[in-house]
Amino acid sequence: MRSPFSHLAISAAALVLIAATPAGSGTLSLREGSRLWFDGTSSIRSWSCSADKIDAQLSSPDDAVITNTLDGKKVAGTVQVDFPVSKLECKNGTMNEHMGKALKTKQFSNIRFTMQSYEVAKGSAVTGTLQGTLELSGKTLPISVPVTFGTAADGGMRVTGKVPVKMTDWEVKPPTLMMGTIKVGPVVTVNFDLQLQKGGAVAQ
Repeated sequence: MRSPFSHLAISAAALVLIAATPAGSGTLSLREGSRLWFDGTSSIRSWSCSADKIDAQLSSPDDAVITNTLDGKKVAGTVQVDFPVSKLECKNGTMNEHMGKALKTKQFSNIRFTMQSYEVAKGSAVTGTLQGTLELSGKTLPISVPVTFGTAADGGMRVTGKVPVKMTDWEVKPPTLMMGTIKVGPVVTVNFDLQLQKGGAVAQ
């Protein structure tokens, strides 16, 4: 039987090996300044909420994933984007509270997009469509997200786009305020401006 010290040494060696293992050749991370926000309407005015924290996992076996994508070439890869619902900031405490209740923050902590496939084309700009699923308030439905790819600073890649989401499709009841006198519209537009670079941590 190995002594506790032997187990400790093996564990330490394993941690060293994991730390020394480089990230996947096509791993991309979010640069500071990446943004994701929601625009909506109500019975009295429009509103906007931002995701103050974005977690992303973007990887490809292709080391030249940025160069090839910006050249309009399709490469293999995976994309998953999460943002904690509790981090949504609407610049209004009452609105934050009502959005949290509508999205069932205590039961479902994250909103998640997972890409399943995508198309890319090069014209006057490099554009594409991401096909995947959106998990919102405990329900997962397919969604298509149009995107535009562009060059970012220092050889990075910028991915921008927007997509309308009808909250009631995900069984989310739009919030109401002021004893029901202010009603939020059921459709929100999800906007994103993601600045990507090779390597590094995949979180913002």
